[in-house]
Formats: sequence, C-alpha cells, structure tokens
Amino acid sequence: MERWIEEDLHDGWGSRYRVDRLIHESHTEHQHLVIFENAKFGRVMMLDSIAQLTTADEFVYHEMMAHVPIVAHGRVRRVLIVGGGDGGVMREVLRHPGVERVVLCEIDRGVIDMSLEFFPGVAGGAFDDPRAEVVIADGVRFVAETNERFDAILVDSTDPVGPGAVLFTREFYQSCKRCLTPGGVLVTQNGVAFMQGKTLKASVGHFRGLFADGSLYLGVTPTYVGGAMSYGWATDDVRLRSLKVEEVEGRFSPLGIVTRYYTPQVHVAAFALPAYVHETIGDKPV
Repeated sequence: MERWIEEDLHDGWGSRYRVDRLIHESHTEHQHLVIFENAKFGRVMMLDSIAQLTTADEFVYHEMMAHVPIVAHGRVRRVLIVGGGDGGVMREVLRHPGVERVVLCEIDRGVIDMSLEFFPGVAGGAFDDPRAEVVIADGVRFVAETNERFDAILVDSTDPVGPGAVLFTREFYQSCKRCLTPGGVLVTQNGVAFMQGKTLKASVGHFRGLFADGSLYLGVTPTYVGGAMSYGWATDDVRLRSLKVEEVEGRFSPLGIVTRYYTPQVHVAAFALPAYVHETIGDKPV
C-alpha cells in the first residue's frame, strides 16, 4: 500500500508527499523525524509532518539565506546560525573567504546526526571546516547569554509551531540585536508570505520596533508551497537594503562562487515586494 505524508501546516489547506522509499523514521528528543525518497523532490526530511528539506531544491533556500545578508553587509567576518542543523546555510556561508568564524546553534543534535548520515551533500563538509563551531543549545538562551558578537545572525528555524515558536518573538529578536555588531544584519526564516501573513506582520513589526530598518525579501522554493518564501530582514544600517545591481556584482562576482539561484540581479529584485505583501506588513500602499 502506498504511504503518503500529509503536511497540514496551514489552516484549511494541505499538501502531501508520496513515500516512495522510507529511509528513516524516529522520534528525537524534540521532534518526529521522517526521511524518505520522493519521485519529484528526491530525498525529503520532514519534522512533525512539515517538510524541512529536499535534495531537489534546498539550494534555493540556503543560497538566499546566506548570500543576501553577507553580500549586502560587505564586511561579514563572524556569523551566527540559529537552527540550520542540516548544514546547508553554513555550507553557503563558508563559501565566503572573508568569513572567519561561524557558530551554529542547534537545539537538536539528532537533526545534525540524521542530516550527516542521510543528507551529507547538503552540508558538503561544512561541519569539518575549521572556521565552524557547533553548539548544541537552545537558541533563545544562547543569544540571551553569549558574550560573542556577530556581523550576521541567520535564523534557519522551523515554522512558528511547537519548539520553533519562541524564535518568532520580540524577546528573541531583541536578544539577537544585542549580539550583533554595529550595522550587523539579522535574517530570519519567516514562512510563506501569502500563507503565513499574520506571523510575518508580527515579525516585521518587532523588527521595526527594535531596528532602524525592518522588512523582508523573497525567494521561491517549490517545497514551501503557497507562494514566495519570506526572509525577515532587520538591521540598523538602512543602506544595506538598497544596493544597486552594480554594487552587488562588484562584491559577489570576484568571489567566484557558483550558485544555482542567487545572482546579483535576484539579490536586488528580492527586496521588491508585491503590493499584497506591503499590505500584509502594514506598509502604505505603493
């Protein structure tokens, strides 16, 4: 009998994946983890019946979460990743030679172990990079207590349900700001704008209460259905969100980093928001 796993993250609407071959299924300390093969998306990881990662399109999300803030900032040396246990964001961050240190704070060691065993290509050896340090801890507590400061904080979290909900609160964002160097940038996984507008509006509202500039940018990952994926954006340097294509090209092209989704043109265009997204986050009509 065919097995399908239904994802019902959004109220009144769902999608499902056919399990062509079950690879692994377990209950970790924090979550229900399932890994399987699917004809369309390749190898898939689901946590608590919510798709987290597929080998077919993981590059979109990871490239956009890493390269946009690092290139926009232009002088990133120290990066904190909250969550991101699959190692994909860290892989992309470490492709920047100017990055000297990356701390990955993941609450669930089981996610890292399963990713290394079943998705080794996603991390691509990032966990072995001497610039990388893994901390198994609650990200909320880490940013509240650490004495380290970072030029960029990338919150590669699950959705705002269950253990991931605290990573969408004002208190957490305030602690992130405390850990940023002057002019540093915070980027968050903020769900699909069309489907999770309430959460997105709340996050951007918190950003604008804490930072000089709070907004978002967009990218389209087929796995995250329902429209474009939102990446929350917060910084005290208002210039970072308004770079021209020529400026982005001048910073990114010399690095020789080959990407499959991110380009300087995509970078600039990602900050151009549809009218309904402006409306969602409370902006004046454009």
